[in-house]
Amino acid sequence: MGPVRAWRDDEEIDLGPRQQRAVLAALLLNNGIRLSNDQLIGMVWDDPTPSAVMALRTYTYKLRKLMPELDLRSKDGGYTLRAEVFDDCRDEPFVGMTSTYFEAQRVRVANERLQCREALLEREMDVLELQKHVAAFPHRERPRALLMRALYREGRQAEALEQFHQARALLNDELGLEPGPDLREVHAQILRGELTVQRRPEQLPPDIDDFTGRAEEIARALDTLPRTVGIAGMHGSGKTALAVRIGHLARDRFPDGQIFVQGHDVASELLRAVGVENPVGDRAALWREKARGKRFLIVVDDLQDPVSVKDLHVPGSAMILTSVRRWNELPGVTWLVIAGLAVPEAREFFAKIADPARLAAEPELVTRVLDRVSHLPNPIRVLGGKLSSRPRFTVAMLLRQMERETALGEAVPSDCQAVLAPMDKADRQLTGDQRHLLECFTRQGAEEVDVCEAAAMSGGDVAAIELLMEALADVHLIEPLELGRYRIPSYVRIYYSLRTPALTS
Repeated sequence: MGPVRAWRDDEEIDLGPRQQRAVLAALLLNNGIRLSNDQLIGMVWDDPTPSAVMALRTYTYKLRKLMPELDLRSKDGGYTLRAEVFDDCRDEPFVGMTSTYFEAQRVRVANERLQCREALLEREMDVLELQKHVAAFPHRERPRALLMRALYREGRQAEALEQFHQARALLNDELGLEPGPDLREVHAQILRGELTVQRRPEQLPPDIDDFTGRAEEIARALDTLPRTVGIAGMHGSGKTALAVRIGHLARDRFPDGQIFVQGHDVASELLRAVGVENPVGDRAALWREKARGKRFLIVVDDLQDPVSVKDLHVPGSAMILTSVRRWNELPGVTWLVIAGLAVPEAREFFAKIADPARLAAEPELVTRVLDRVSHLPNPIRVLGGKLSSRPRFTVAMLLRQMERETALGEAVPSDCQAVLAPMDKADRQLTGDQRHLLECFTRQGAEEVDVCEAAAMSGGDVAAIELLMEALADVHLIEPLELGRYRIPSYVRIYYSLRTPALTS
């Protein structure tokens, strides 16, 4: 915090004499709390004269004039200030403030800074930073014990033990004391070979620089954590990218690490992430024991079986699930269901990958390209990359190539395969009846269909067709509009028209 100073934009505000700045500092330290005249005077002056009351009124008046943005109010012989206050930890706090009150506040803030710094060091366990901190504060035993643990974790047992002997000599020589119980316990555990160092997993994949949109979903997820968040949507909708973005935004709230899991045996993967290589017995119970009292951020990507995460919740830790299907049987999950990007966001995302000037020259054709892939991020990325790799291509050329009727059984360009890859994956997970129904919709060119129309198209029983359509809606291949009526996304229709071109003849 250093000296009490203020800026408006890039211009520093002259806060006046030392005691006027002291009044502002006292109000900021008691942000939102009403201080009486006597309280404020006692904070600013150690031996106030009768003129202190008038001086206080003058200073508060001038502060209001200097900074009307501050909500500084006077009521019933006192003052209240409301502002956003932070400590940037750069300098000694309250430089130039000399009263007993500010001396006590300097001690308090300095101690809080040390505690925060040591909490950060405990999370990071960086040997070099711990060595610097111990050198600066050689009598503090907590960081010394952390340094011993960090050295031991790196296989530097002798150096860890030497830290104990240095601390013992220093405390004996300068204070006539023996090391405290925490330091002695770490020393004894190293000697007995019983010191276990908790592994701090850092498994979150890198964030995507060109991530676009989903502001509402991100805000809702951040408000929900540490309760469980689920992200459901069709293949290609960017569920994993959204989960990773949320994870990076929230990671500082979970200091014990981030774990990224793909697979069916989620409990075993979580245990391996914290150093339990061959878990036996009830793995969910073992995970809850290991995670108790800690704060982990866990991303379970492409969840296939809700049973695999059902008993893994630990208070304080958070879980983000991604899945094509929304698993309503899981309790306590806030589900976010995503589809394509909003139209402006889809255009913005496309422009981050392809040349914005080329896209701006053909805005209507850009709209048609994005519509064909239902504004889904993954196909947009592939198409933008293709356009970027062909400097002489126009959007019209790209669209003509997309509209070309090509059977999937024939030779397909790799970039076309990449555009269609999310639908390929979705198709492989369908039953024959579900696939047949989508092909029937394509044959008839249907964009919207109700259950009775679908039964007539496919020749099936209405009750059976309704179950099939609900199953397709569960995996987002059709979208429910109202009871018994559904919309078929353009991306799905195009895929099945290419897959079975004979049906459209």
